[in-house]
This record gives sequence, structure tokens and C-alpha cells, in this order.
Amino acid sequence: MLEKVLKGSPKYYLWLAFLCLIIGFGVTVYIFQLVYGLGITGLNRDTSWGFYIAQFTYLVGVAASAVMLVLPAYFHNYKKFKRVIIFGEFLAIGAVTMCMLFIVADMGQPQRVLNVFLYPTLNSVLFWDATVLSVYLVLNAVIGWTTLEAEKVGMAPPQWIKYLIYLSIVWAFSIHTVTAFLYSGLPGRHYWLTAILAARFLASAFCSGPAILLLLIMLLKKLADFDCGKAVVRTLTMIITYAMCLNIFFFMLEVFTAFYSGMETHQHPFFFLFGFADVEGSWIPPFMWTAAVLGILSMILLVVPKFRNNDALLPWTLFILVIATWIDKGLGLLIGGFNPTPFEYYTVYTPTIWEVSIALGIFAVGALVVSILWKIALEVKKEAKTFDLPEGA
Repeated sequence: MLEKVLKGSPKYYLWLAFLCLIIGFGVTVYIFQLVYGLGITGLNRDTSWGFYIAQFTYLVGVAASAVMLVLPAYFHNYKKFKRVIIFGEFLAIGAVTMCMLFIVADMGQPQRVLNVFLYPTLNSVLFWDATVLSVYLVLNAVIGWTTLEAEKVGMAPPQWIKYLIYLSIVWAFSIHTVTAFLYSGLPGRHYWLTAILAARFLASAFCSGPAILLLLIMLLKKLADFDCGKAVVRTLTMIITYAMCLNIFFFMLEVFTAFYSGMETHQHPFFFLFGFADVEGSWIPPFMWTAAVLGILSMILLVVPKFRNNDALLPWTLFILVIATWIDKGLGLLIGGFNPTPFEYYTVYTPTIWEVSIALGIFAVGALVVSILWKIALEVKKEAKTFDLPEGA
């Protein structure tokens, strides 16, 4: 099926060339980082995780979101989702690939990543996080490729694949739960030290990930004339709605606990993030207020059926939801966790242009992986005559 990558319009090749150009630029900057070290980044003694880990955290949620298609399709026999499951699984492959590359970039020297596996520490959350991500990547690759091969020849997938599918459902929850444990197990970091952090991660993942997937599928309809059907859009939008409501509810629980209890150590990160701490040089408050406004706005637009079912408004609703969750779960989570420090003073971390450049290169790698895999899936569906919608869909 790999030969299908070579078939495409001039626009398709221009897109791949554009991504390769960005990747090349990102690789060049990364070599610069290898030579001069992490000193080119905005990281410092007090803020050891930054832009790279923020993107890693968010993308783990995007990878886990594929379960929102697989679970209804295989546990509740919602057959309409089976038409687009392959796109969710291939999106997960691209997301996990980016997660791993962001970890490599954050390590400074790539060979350090091998130490996680060469010298495993069973009580290290980082070891388990690397393990579950690697297994999840393999699961989605095997499941996606096997089911696509079966669709190509017009046969049902082999029976053994169902066991891997059921395992992938459990594994999707595990990858984001273990990622949350990386943060919530650290004493002295008041913004992260909460038992509900894993639940917040999952709720955020199950609204932002499907939102990105649905936006890409809508784009696919315009570019490749692939229509997933209104039933899929409506059901997936409803899942996003419930997840977004839970995401905001869990955040408000954190706010209530911090301020009603009167615990100043839990209040300080919120003061810093929303601009009430009077820290010189802090640039994050406008972003956090933007995330708050966009998050509430997207929830209102999703909850009200008139707005949720408006096909012209829905893409914009999903877009602002993605922006809101990216800010809150990305730099907001990282910067809030590191402020104040265990010594109760504030430190301002600002990503450098070099960090952003390397991140753009990694995002381009993910986009390239997803573009190639989705191109293969579309060509197979065309040949297998499953490209067009069945009647009544």
C-alpha cells in the first residue's frame, strides 16, 4: 500500500514539499541546539520543563483521543464510527511520533533517551510513560495497517485484531494517566499536586483530541471530497461537548479547593497565571484569560443545540476549543506548576525563537506522517469502494 503515497495532485506534492522544508529548518536549529546545548532555550534552574514538554503533554491527549472512536464502535456496536476509525488511529500515530520527538528535544542529547530503556527504573514514572507510549504506537500501527489491509481486499479483519483493539482502549487511558502522574507525584509543586489531575488530563484529551480529528475530517471533505456523514459529526460533537463540560468543571473544582480552603500555597499559582501576583515580566496572564474566555465560549456554543448543529459555526467552535485547551494544558500547566518555586519566589520562563522553531519542525514531522497515512487510507477506501457514503448514513 505504500505505493499509494506516490499518487497525488500537484497540490499534494507541494504540501509534502512545504512540510519537508519546515522539517529541514527544524533539524538545522536542532543541530544548533546539539552544539550549544539547552542554553539556547528559555529553560533555567527553576524551570526545567518548558515549551517542548508543554507540547508533549498536549499531544499525548491527542493520541489518546482515538479511543473516543474505538470505544463506541467496538463496545457499543456504533458502526458509523468504523468508517473513520482508521483516521483516528493514524492521527494517534502522528501524535505519538511528535510526543517522542519532543522528549528527545527536551533531553538535550538524544542518546540520553536510551538510558531510560537500557537502565530501567521500575519506580520511575518516566520509564513507564516511555513504555506505554511505545506500546501504544505499536498497537495503533498494527491495528490500523491490518484493518486497512482487510478493507483493501474486501474481507473482515482477522479475529485476533479485536483483542489488540480492546487492549488499545485500556492503553489509551493509561498513556494519559501515567503522563499526569509525572506531574501530580511531585511534592512542592502546588498546581500539580492534586489527585484530580489525571481526570483533568483525560477530560481535556477527550474534547481537544476529537475536536482536532473532526476539524481535519472536515478539511478532508473539502480537499478530497470524503464525507464521513452527519451522524458521525453529530455524535462526535456530542462526545466533545460532554468532555469539554467535564474539563471546565474539573478546573473549577481546583479553583474552589484552592480559594475556599484558604490555602495560600494552592492559590499562588492561580494568582500568577491570571496576573494577580504582580510579577515583573510575566507574559502568561493574557494567554490564560484568553483560554478562559474561549473555553467558556466554546462550551456555550456546544451546549446549545442551535449552535452545536450549525454546520457553518461548528468548525469555529472546535477551533476556539482547541486554542483554549492548548493554552491551558500546555504552557499554562507548565508555567503554573513551576510558580512559585519551592522557595516561594516567582520566576519568569519565556520560550525562545529556537524552541519554537524546533517545535515547528516536529509539528511538521507529525503532519507529514498523518498526511501520508491518511493519503493511503483514502486511496484504499476509493479502491475498496468504501469511499462514498452508504445509503442512510
